Amino acid sequence: MSTDKPRVIKDFEKLDDQIQEQIKLTYPRGFSKNLISFTNRDGNKVSALPFETDDRYYLVRMTVQEARKIILQDDDYDEDGRLRKNIREDYEDKYAELDYLADDEEEEALQIPDDGQAPDDFEEEDDEA
Repeated sequence: MSTDKPRVIKDFEKLDDQIQEQIKLTYPRGFSKNLISFTNRDGNKVSALPFETDDRYYLVRMTVQEARKIILQDDDYDEDGRLRKNIREDYEDKYAELDYLADDEEEEALQIPDDGQAPDDFEEEDDEA
């Protein structure tokens, strides 16, 4: 992970559609098993899904329950919580030039220390800058 990238904490529903689609490609079997937890600056326990692009590093704020609800309500996923094959192929074609997305059936969990400490170098964002 590059240290010169902006680091952002943001809610999934506030991400633009393209970033949401890229997250789905990175985590085609859902999000809940890939969440990390930490204590934020206000002292609250927070869980988030790590996601890195070429120009930003995200912690996408969500609970396990929210992660499951997102998948259940998203038509891109089947009843087993897996990204539908045709959707996956469409997104793979759309984002083929991006190096940071997972290959084939492998989910590449980003390595972030889950030490329970607030990530001081992350900024909370309400809207894309």
